[in-house]
Amino acid sequence: MELNNKLRSLRTAKGITQEQLAAEIGVTAQAVSKWERGATMPDISLLPDISVFFGVSIDELFGITEEKEYERIQNMIWDERLLSPDEIYRTERWIDEKVNAGYRPADCLRLKADMYNHLARTYNDMAANTAMEALGTDPKCVGAHAELNEGLRGFVPDWNVRNHYKLIAFYKEFVKNNPEDWRAFMWLLDNLLDDKRLAEAEEALRGLEKADSTFRTPLYRAKLLLAKGEHEEARKVFAQMEKDYENEWMVFFEIAELCELEGDHPSAIEYMKKAQAKQEKPRFADTFEALAQIYEIAGEYDHAIEALEGELRVFKEDWGFDKGETADAVRREIERLKKLNK
Repeated sequence: MELNNKLRSLRTAKGITQEQLAAEIGVTAQAVSKWERGATMPDISLLPDISVFFGVSIDELFGITEEKEYERIQNMIWDERLLSPDEIYRTERWIDEKVNAGYRPADCLRLKADMYNHLARTYNDMAANTAMEALGTDPKCVGAHAELNEGLRGFVPDWNVRNHYKLIAFYKEFVKNNPEDWRAFMWLLDNLLDDKRLAEAEEALRGLEKADSTFRTPLYRAKLLLAKGEHEEARKVFAQMEKDYENEWMVFFEIAELCELEGDHPSAIEYMKKAQAKQEKPRFADTFEALAQIYEIAGEYDHAIEALEGELRVFKEDWGFDKGETADAVRREIERLKKLNK
């Protein structure tokens, strides 16, 4: 049922006039008349009030299934750079309503977290660009450096700000209650290694070994060896992984990362290209994005642009899209590199 017919049906079922409905939600009777004729649509900010008044969900107003609305919100997060306050409010209301009703509560809460993180990333990027503009306007604007660093998630000199103690505490408790969850052990290990809490990382690695029997266990063993400064031993583990998991693209991706961390750009590029070649469709775009960054660090802007253009091809050929914020963000990077390359 179209929204105009749904509104008319709800109003007549409630036994009220257009004037009475208009008074309840703070609009004119002419506005309600236009809605019911299909000439105009209610402003998005009015939808929560309309749904509350009639005792129906916003989905019911539009005749949208829960699954379709879930997909719409997810696509909106992927496709839109900026979300309006009305859209954020509507999404929050919808998710809260579905969680309370027991519809996919964990997925809906994950979706809300995704929206908040999307907003944070967007505003961080905007903050970084604005801070750069401030420094371009006045190089002595010292406070802009801190805003730029925070916007681009740069290194924070204060240990008490940059360490991950809260995240580590969460995952320590989580793996204690979910010892079979290898993903959680990986998140725990990543944060322990970043904080150089190596004795605790040893213990977490033993947990991962029990939960996982793939390349992930030797991968984190090598990462732990690197964190300890035992580079030769780490290389031996990687060399064995290259033999044992010759068709696993992630292994070559990780070796490329090791090479780049050691400043070996040619080897990093070689292994990243091997990782690309070993992926089956639909491919992930990570290798293209990583190659672009390696090339940019090496000052090879033309090749960096080519890598990002490859990322756009993967979006279109493997995932069927070339529009929206995910693709637009890559296009902005290409334009930025073209300016650097002049």
